[in-house]
Amino acid sequence: MAKTDPKTVQDLTLVVQTPLQQMQDKFQTMSDQIIGRSNDMSSHIDDLEKNITDLMTQAGVEELEGGSKISATQKS
Repeated sequence: MAKTDPKTVQDLTLVVQTPLQQMQDKFQTMSDQIIGRSNDMSSHIDDLEKNITDLMTQAGVEELEGGSKISATQKS
């Protein structure tokens, strides 16, 4: 028998618990990374929307209800 063969229930618990804890730690790390990247992407999208709105304002384009756009010169 190899040295790692569990001889008691406690040994078996440790043999199983250690890899499970390592997997849980890896999944937690991956989850944290995904959430962080998602938050970063959300922030970038918010910045992009603001920049587009600013550019539309500078160009004299206003957004109407329903998403259609009209230039300031077409309003008159």
